[in-house]
Amino acid sequence: VQLVESGGGVVQPGGSLRLSCAASGFTFSSYDMSWYRQAPGKERELVAAITSTGVSTNYADSVKGRFTISRDNAKNMVYLQMNSLKPEDTAVYYCNARRRWVDYWGQGTQVTVSS
Repeated sequence: VQLVESGGGVVQPGGSLRLSCAASGFTFSSYDMSWYRQAPGKERELVAAITSTGVSTNYADSVKGRFTISRDNAKNMVYLQMNSLKPEDTAVYYCNARRRWVDYWGQGTQVTVSS
């Protein structure tokens, strides 16, 4: 099982980034997918989630209207489009796959929002 995140980097406030997560080794279309983030000294928090079919999504209040989660079950990919980035969005972003009691995590990708 692998979840490999990419797309992180350094961006100025107000800028945009698109994170990608490539999944392999499990039946991707059967799993709900999420993005979490963890800033230094803080607990990991849920940023956005999408159901296995892609019909339903859920967002943290802090990112509503700025971030969009999407998935492509044909390509085993999940994405996080991040717009209007703020310094407080700086964190390591993790991809998560969940089905019942099974959880898979990626290694994370750093996002730094700074002028």
